[in-house]
This record gives sequence, structure tokens and C-alpha cells, in this order.
Amino acid sequence: MRDLTKGKPIVQIIFFTIPLLIGNIFQQVYTLSDTIIVGRTIGVKALAAVGATGSLSFLIIGIAQGATNGFAIIAARRYGAGDLRGVKRSFATSIVISLALSLILSVIGLTFCGEILRLMQTPSDIIANSYTFLSIQFGGIFAIVAYNLFANMIRAMGNSRTPLYFLIFACVINIGLELLFIVVFKWGIAGASFATLLAQFISAVMCLVFIYRSFPLLQVSKEDFKLTGADVKEHLRMGLPMGFQSSIIAIGSVILQLMLNTLGSNAVAAYTAAGRIDSLATMPAMSFGITMATFAAQNLGAREFGRIRTGVRQTLGVSVLFSVVTGALIIIFGRPLVNTFIGSGQPIVTSTAQTYFHFNSSLYWLLSILYVVRYTLQGLGQSLVPTLAGVMELLMRTFAGLVLVGMFGFAGASMANPLAWAGSLLVLISSYVRTMRHLRSLENTTPEDLWVFVK
Repeated sequence: MRDLTKGKPIVQIIFFTIPLLIGNIFQQVYTLSDTIIVGRTIGVKALAAVGATGSLSFLIIGIAQGATNGFAIIAARRYGAGDLRGVKRSFATSIVISLALSLILSVIGLTFCGEILRLMQTPSDIIANSYTFLSIQFGGIFAIVAYNLFANMIRAMGNSRTPLYFLIFACVINIGLELLFIVVFKWGIAGASFATLLAQFISAVMCLVFIYRSFPLLQVSKEDFKLTGADVKEHLRMGLPMGFQSSIIAIGSVILQLMLNTLGSNAVAAYTAAGRIDSLATMPAMSFGITMATFAAQNLGAREFGRIRTGVRQTLGVSVLFSVVTGALIIIFGRPLVNTFIGSGQPIVTSTAQTYFHFNSSLYWLLSILYVVRYTLQGLGQSLVPTLAGVMELLMRTFAGLVLVGMFGFAGASMANPLAWAGSLLVLISSYVRTMRHLRSLENTTPEDLWVFVK
């Protein structure tokens, strides 16, 4: 367990980030293995059916990750303040709200699953398989929410390694279960969906067993489940905006994908291949950002305001430098990297993907600033401004999809991410500057003033 309120900030931040980074990479491997197994064992149409549900699956996972991240920030702040009873109450409150959230999402998803797929103009030859895959996912949302809640709570207490071990195990289990359900049991697309959910459920159970065997800080009792209105309100105020923020980003991606489809299969293939590489390349920046939420929350609770500012400055330097180097490498080696996905016999797709890299990889440094600033604000209890920043991302991606794609074709689609990053930062920066000034002014104040700040 790592106490982020002590030691050199950047050293603590880097050591906390490394397991997160490895975990995020394995999350990408998790997704990639699904793609390979379904495509190779069931067929292209089955793969298309899973792909057609991708944005909706991202929407579900985004809400689960965002909301439980928000709950964990409250627990981290109480841990930093030494309020161990408050940590347990926070965990109990989060469990109750998460159960309610799972039920609501499942009911809505199962009720409107078919209508959603039709609204997305899912091709008729794959809509049945898409419905099967997605309805199983909606029915098992509780497993996704449970894993994210338990893993985020463990990280909030300064332990980023244990959730990594469980994620790696889940990745291996998922591959084994998919092969079992699809190849041996012949369950088809349903087998792929069941395997994913069962792997998540096993990971959630492992997290829970770890908590009740080795993690006293989160071992709640019946007394902790006596919820108060203030606790519920505080958790909803942090969790729902962060979940909503993830959902509106997913909506922007759906709109962009719809317009990208009009450019033809080569453009879609180029964007998909480049996006896979892009996701891996931006993992370090995202991991540093996630770390900053916990770092800021713990140090806010401990009233180490100067340490927060120092940690942000140092993390920005490391993350920006890493992003510049990574972006340059992607641009230089982009063509052979794309060829690992599509082979060397698709020069048009390879060349088109390189356009994507020129617009995106050259601006990874902008994304690294966005992640650090946004997650720091969230760790400090700010929820409204990051949500507004998410709305700006939606607007920018929609603008790119509806306007720039028509004007510039694939180049217009490639501008979507940088525009979203820049627009989001425009919203965040002024709030960040004000927040840092406010923190400086709080250095000689009382804990009651801190409560006013985080409200």
C-alpha cells in the first residue's frame, strides 16, 4: 500500500503509475484477443457483429469506470485525512449506489437494446448476433461495475499492484473461456459475450476476497451500511458526473464513426488500425492522469496543498516529454506498425493511416496535459468543470464528423481527436488556474475551509 502524501512526489507518482500502465496495456490486449478469437473462430460477420456493439460497450464500461472512479476519489480523500471510519462508510455507500446503478443500466439496456441497434443502422445480416452479444452484456453489467468498484477502491488506498494482478488473470481467463465456449461448446457469439462477463465476475470476486482477507481498511460491517443523506449526495455528486463524462465522449465517437463509414472500407480500416496503435501509445499519458486523481485526493485530505502543486508540475514535465517522444516514434514507424494489422499489401490503407498519425501523434503532448489537469481537478473534488469539458469534447467530435469529414474527407476525421483535446483544455485551464490559486490560499486555513472547497 502506497501513501502518496509522503516521499518525493514524482517518485511516488511514477511507482504508482507503472502498475496502472501495465494494467491499461493488458486491457488493450484483452480487447485485441477478443477481436482475434472471434474473427478467426466464428468468422468475419461475427466479428462485425461484435464491432457494431463496440461504441455501446464502451458506453457501458465508461459509465462504470467513471462513476466508480468518482466514488474512489472520496475514499482516497478520507484516507489522506486519516478518517478510516469515513473510508469504510464511503465504501459501503459506493456498494449500495453501484448496485442501484447496475440495476438501472441493465433494465434500460435490455428494454431498448433492439431499438438502439436499429437506430445505429446496424446491418441486417449482423443485427441478430449484435443483439445477442449486447443483451448478454447488459444483463451482466453488475459484474463490470463490481470489478471496477473494487479495483478503484483498492487503488484509492494506494495499492495499484493488486488490481493489476487480477486484471492479468482476467485476461488469461477470458482467452481460455472464449476458446472453451466458442471452439469446444460451439456457443458462437453468445460464448464470446459470456466469457467476457465471467472473466470480469471472477476478477471482482478475487478483489472482494483480497479485501476481506488482507485489506482491513475496506472491511465494512453492518454499521457502515447505515447510509446518510449527506454521504449519498456526496458520492452521487462525484460519481454521476464522471460517469456522464465518459458516456458523452462515447456518444461523440459514435457520431464520428457514422460519418467515417461514408468514406469507404479503406478509410474505416485505416482509422481502426491507427486507432489501435493510438490507444496503446496514449496509455502512459492516461495512466499518469489516473494516478493524479488519487494523488490529489489523498494530499487534499492530508492538507498537503503545496505537495499537490509540486506533483502536478513534475508529472506534467514527465508526461509531456514522454508523449513528445512517443508521438515522434509513431510518426516515424507508423507504416510498419499499421502493416502488422493489415499486412503489407494494402498501401492505400497504410498511407491513409499515416495521415491520422500526422494529426494525432504530433499532438500527444496536448492530450498528456489534458489528462493530468482533468484528473487532478477530479481528485480535488471538482465535478462540474470536467463534465463541461466532456461536453466540449462531444461538440468538437460532432463538428469534425458532420462538417470536417465532408470538407476534408479522412483528414477531417483525423482532426477530431486533437480538436476534442484542445476544446476540453480550453474549458479546464481557467478552472485549473483558479483552483491552484485557491489551494495556495488555503495553506494557512482550517479543515472547515477545506470542506467548503471540496463541496
